[in-house]
Amino acid sequence: MDRLMWKPGWVEAPNDEFQARLRAELDKEPDKGWVADGNYDRRGGLVALEESTDIIWLDPPLVLYLPRLIWRTFLRLFRLREPCSAGCFERPTEVFFSKESIVWWCISNHWKVRARNEGRMRELGIENGTSPRRRMRRLGGWGAELKKWLQEVEQMIHSKQE
Repeated sequence: MDRLMWKPGWVEAPNDEFQARLRAELDKEPDKGWVADGNYDRRGGLVALEESTDIIWLDPPLVLYLPRLIWRTFLRLFRLREPCSAGCFERPTEVFFSKESIVWWCISNHWKVRARNEGRMRELGIENGTSPRRRMRRLGGWGAELKKWLQEVEQMIHSKQE
């Protein structure tokens, strides 16, 4: 969703434009389905959540993903990695001294996003959810939990091929 939200120079697309871009992407190949990633609930990204059949909540510990995010941000700052959206290059002033920094956003929103997704799990969770149409799974611990999930996905794929 970053690619759909951000125009060159970190200009945010207006909500209606972002929603139209997202809608166009979701409608591109209706027979194949789609995968959307991002956290744009307040900007209109809920359409992807509302139309999904399966949701995978990647919930790594902050201590695991914050250093990775900082490393990725530094690589983008020095243009050793592609920007998250065309023409959106990291700038030192935004990375280090701005409340708009992805690093600051991550630190200040980690627990809020987690609480919101825990609420969604109560409604959509595979084991205990109340929604008959959508399923949500949380991948947290990143050790045995991730391996178990990958094994379940492999089993599901093999059972559909038979």
